[in-house]
Amino acid sequence: METGTVEDGAERAQGEPVWTGLPRGLLRMRRLLLVVWLGSIALGTGVLLGWLAGPGWAAFALLPLGLLLWGWPMLGRNWRSWRYAERADDLLISRGVLWREETVVPYGRMQLVEVTSGPVERHFRLASVQLHTAAAATDARIPGLDPDEAERLRDRLTQLGEARSAGL
Repeated sequence: METGTVEDGAERAQGEPVWTGLPRGLLRMRRLLLVVWLGSIALGTGVLLGWLAGPGWAAFALLPLGLLLWGWPMLGRNWRSWRYAERADDLLISRGVLWREETVVPYGRMQLVEVTSGPVERHFRLASVQLHTAAAATDARIPGLDPDEAERLRDRLTQLGEARSAGL
């Protein structure tokens, strides 16, 4: 199903959730980390093996470069697979390329919603939303959100969680 088609609009009118993807900054951050780590390993391997064992052995530095070339499009596919949707009674989180995983977190089961951002995420102006529920198996995480969106989502989920749990 293509986004923005007439059928898409008709399905949304019938109760289909409106999915939100992750910001492109998450993909940029992950690709930069891939280049930094695998580029450093390739350079270190090439220099060290070339110096200690000879130029022929320095060809093993091509292995991390091969991983980099394979990992670049894989990160893009993984990034495109992440999405979330806010519905009336629960939050849906969908992810995965080969193994699709969809997590449904009822608002009434949420115990804690927190926004976290490590040093690399802060540099790229990203934050993650972590959802904690009564059952540890249903804890969920949405990575790489814009900090304002993460705070908005935290506040909305907390408000909805308090309203739904008050009836228990």
